[in-house]
Amino acid sequence: MKLKFILPGILILGTCLSFAFKLVEDPFESLLKRLQDYNKKYAQEKVHLHLDKPYYAIGDDIWFKAYVINTQTSGPTNISKALYVELINEKDSIKSQLKLPMDGGITWGDFKLPDTLSEGNYRIRAYTQWMRNAGPEFFFDKTIKIGNSWANKVFTSTQYSYSKENTAEKVNAKIKFTDKNGLPYTDSEVSYEIQLNFRNLAKGKASTNSEGEISISYLNTQPALYKSGKIMATINLPNKQKITKSIPLKATSNTVDVQFFPEGGNLVEGLPNKVAMKATNAGGLGEPVSGVIVDNEGTEVNRFETLHLGMGSFVVNPQPGKVYTAKVKFKDGSEQNFNLPKAQASGYVLSINNTSPEKIVVKIMMTTDLVGTNELKLVAQNSGNVYFVTRSASQKQIITASIPKKELPSGIAQFTLFNASNTPVCERLAFVNNIEDRINASLESLKPSYARREKVALNLLGKFSDKPLQGSFSVAVTNTASVKPDPENESNIFSSLLLTSDLVGYVEEPNSYFLDNEPKTIQAMDNLMLTQGWRRIIWKNIISNTLPTINYQPEKSLGISGVITSYGGKPLPNSKVSLFSSSGGFFAIDTLTDAQGRFNFDKLIFTDSTKFIVQGRTAKDKKSVDIKLDIVPGQIVTRNKNTGDIEVNVNEALQGYLKKSNNYFDELTKRGVLERSITLDEVNIVEKKNPAPNSSNLNGAGRADFVLSGEMLDNCATLSQCLQGRVAGLFFEMGIPYLTRSAFSGGGRAPMQIVLDGMNVESDFLDNIVPSDVESVEVLKSIGNTAIYGSRGGGGVLIITTKRGGGYTGSSFAPGIITYSPKGYHIVREFYSPKYDPAKPDNRADLRSTVYWNPHVVTDVNGKAAFNYFNTDEAGTYRVVIEGIDMMGHLARAVYTYEVK
Repeated sequence: MKLKFILPGILILGTCLSFAFKLVEDPFESLLKRLQDYNKKYAQEKVHLHLDKPYYAIGDDIWFKAYVINTQTSGPTNISKALYVELINEKDSIKSQLKLPMDGGITWGDFKLPDTLSEGNYRIRAYTQWMRNAGPEFFFDKTIKIGNSWANKVFTSTQYSYSKENTAEKVNAKIKFTDKNGLPYTDSEVSYEIQLNFRNLAKGKASTNSEGEISISYLNTQPALYKSGKIMATINLPNKQKITKSIPLKATSNTVDVQFFPEGGNLVEGLPNKVAMKATNAGGLGEPVSGVIVDNEGTEVNRFETLHLGMGSFVVNPQPGKVYTAKVKFKDGSEQNFNLPKAQASGYVLSINNTSPEKIVVKIMMTTDLVGTNELKLVAQNSGNVYFVTRSASQKQIITASIPKKELPSGIAQFTLFNASNTPVCERLAFVNNIEDRINASLESLKPSYARREKVALNLLGKFSDKPLQGSFSVAVTNTASVKPDPENESNIFSSLLLTSDLVGYVEEPNSYFLDNEPKTIQAMDNLMLTQGWRRIIWKNIISNTLPTINYQPEKSLGISGVITSYGGKPLPNSKVSLFSSSGGFFAIDTLTDAQGRFNFDKLIFTDSTKFIVQGRTAKDKKSVDIKLDIVPGQIVTRNKNTGDIEVNVNEALQGYLKKSNNYFDELTKRGVLERSITLDEVNIVEKKNPAPNSSNLNGAGRADFVLSGEMLDNCATLSQCLQGRVAGLFFEMGIPYLTRSAFSGGGRAPMQIVLDGMNVESDFLDNIVPSDVESVEVLKSIGNTAIYGSRGGGGVLIITTKRGGGYTGSSFAPGIITYSPKGYHIVREFYSPKYDPAKPDNRADLRSTVYWNPHVVTDVNGKAAFNYFNTDEAGTYRVVIEGIDMMGHLARAVYTYEVK
């Protein structure tokens, strides 16, 4: 009888013990689970822009296709639905910003480069609102050269030399001024300012010599503080016109900085340590150096030499009590000593061999005092996704592991070594370049040669693992005779999404690591991994469970939201909120606030420069409310990190391209296709004050039959009271303005149209506006002034401009009413590609520099897509660049060429 009770008791006890065991979760597994949850909740986005050309000229269009991926899924993003793309000048000022709707992680657009721009080193920056949480270091941010020959009168060529005077750095600059034909401007007065870190530190005057040259010298007494800047030089031309040129000053010395990076993080005594090095000049470019490593007794222990862009590596085995120095020899023959990092007496070394195409070999070494003391864990992850985990008892001083590369995705793999307390003790980056991960994009029916203006009909075939795939591709065709390729620096989907988007800082010639798979290229990439550093996933934040600060939510659609409060700041629930717009036709919509006084007009669609009026009323229809809109502040423009890509003499560097583009733009101007700004000789004009400077009057600001300024409206309770009796023929009924000439016309009374800060509002809206908030009121009565408003202006027009009307984006000008101009979507233009018909000859010259651009070539279920275009009038080697992506995030890039004779 007792046995019947004992057996169930044992089973229950066993079940309880098993449950209790599960409750004691493995701390390391818990850590990896936190990383997985963190990565899923805070997935990052990456952006790449495929540009049609590597550089441009004033008058060009910059055509681009954007590819945005989710790092957690590796596929096209579904996090954000809007992308911001900006054109930034050398002053770190945004010249143009586009907001583009994004579907399936892709979008496209273009920047038109007007002839009012100057030549220089511009930047194209792209990001989503969600990406702003990670910081601008991970934005797409590329420096591009834009030359100006077509609308340029003065060309400069600058040469710098440097010398030392005690602790100061002396900068010597020789600037040559010429016209478009290369003829020097002689005996011309030049005034200049030297600006370093945006501060004016020196200025002076000089006259050009017979070669059109001036020489400038400047002594930089604080070289550690002022490292770069520009020279603003203003030359007086013979016609008394003054032209100012901004000339980059990339560096103030020829100093070379050398840094050393032990593999895994630290030098450890008694263990062989690989040490990477990087030598960088003051302009941000890698410098070749060589030298020897000696200990504190002067004994040589190794030699080194940089192999690619100032990077190299060597091995050293630090001995106890020894201090090591690198004697570095520079290309000019000078030498300098640098101390290596101090070696630790106890620790670990994480070494990786990435030379094999099939596998990565990992070696863990430790000092003898750590052998047998704890369990070690090695984790390999890419963008927060864990692909490899191994545990090992530290019973041996050397532990090895082998990881097949086919189990890792292409990109940067981060290897981290943890000790028994789950503390990271070593970290190492390795780049995995799996060719099998790529889409094979091939062109069918491409002939080796074509005639000028011949139709090129091509079929794009996309395959992955030898199977057809559906994907979105972009195609750019240029003539290398006009647009010389820049394979090391041009926009490249592989280097953008697999490399630079995960690295902080400047990467010189990123495409050079993808040009081939030779051993020297693999070694160069490994040195980059050892010296660049990577911080997208910071383990200490995962360990401490520190969540990132989220200031910007993903944009899913356009919307206008905010809160309605009393003047005392108390939220007002059930308030009525109305949204009006007359841009592109009248639009109105209503909603009610929730219990917290919040409202949201979501899923709107509007273009850039659309103006809205937001009106709020309490539940009892009172207008004494305060409307606070949710306005996301703009992204600040950080300084250009790509210092090495800055070109001092842009026009000179693009001389061949500018000559070709000049002919093209002149031809377009003759046809009247391209507008050109006309520069007039300087004329002194005595300004007549405009009574309505910020007006949106379609006739021109201040062009009206009568204008009332803000000073004339101070003593009125309402605007109708201010206007009554002051304007002949204007009268009011129930607060609605009428003109006597239209009051009793055949169709009944026609009230005056009211235009408030450029927006059409109803005629009974007038007395909602507080007179003290008005800058000007323009009265349009005559046919000559009202005709431009069409039928809406039949009864006359009142143009009302508030004191915040010029560029106002959210402050209230009347109780319960505000105007708002949010950032809308940019209207995408289509690339013009001519079609030639032999039956209809066209004798006009075709000198396009971009022969063809198509941002959205979509392959079908068979992996095929057809497209066609016509060649230009110029012979040469035509280059076809294809980039693309599929729904799984596999990437494509292919380059083909053919001859045009």
